[in-house]
Amino acid sequence: MEKETLTVNEVQALKAHLALNVHSVEKSLEFYRRMLGLEPSKVRAGYAKFDVENPPLNLTLNEAPFDERGALSHLGIQVSSTTDVLAVRQRWSEAGLITRDEMQTDCCYATQDKAWVRDPDGNEWEVFVVLEDNLPEVDNAGASACCAPNTVAQASTVQISSPACGCESAQPPVGQAPCCDSQAAKFNITR
Repeated sequence: MEKETLTVNEVQALKAHLALNVHSVEKSLEFYRRMLGLEPSKVRAGYAKFDVENPPLNLTLNEAPFDERGALSHLGIQVSSTTDVLAVRQRWSEAGLITRDEMQTDCCYATQDKAWVRDPDGNEWEVFVVLEDNLPEVDNAGASACCAPNTVAQASTVQISSPACGCESAQPPVGQAPCCDSQAAKFNITR
């Protein structure tokens, strides 16, 4: 009897699965309800699941002790237009989430428009559109290779001192750059 094999092109994937470790499922539930605009499909002690239709995603939150963020850089949802980026950002803002814009930014060797939010554990989510892809490499350090507005390495090596302006107590308003290096470091924002 001949063994039947399937190729990757023949497998019908239902959706991607993403499991995040979180310090507190309760705090994270509030954030993800607002970010996704839906209720979880399952909640148990130390566990929650969101069954997202658009984009297709099985997102689980697993309560676990940890001291630092892991190797995860960031998470994202790619959309088809700047109008869609702005619509998602508007929904996030109306849900009470703090958003940050990066418009016409060169990132991952592409020009993109994007908006960002951060969950209670510091995981950053972007909604983005690629406006121009396959930009050439440039000699400026990190000018196009960065995929996230901040890197774990930057965040872990920057020492924060209290500036005279006291701005490290709040993120900059949406669409505004940090006013100083201390604010940029505190909120892991590239200046």
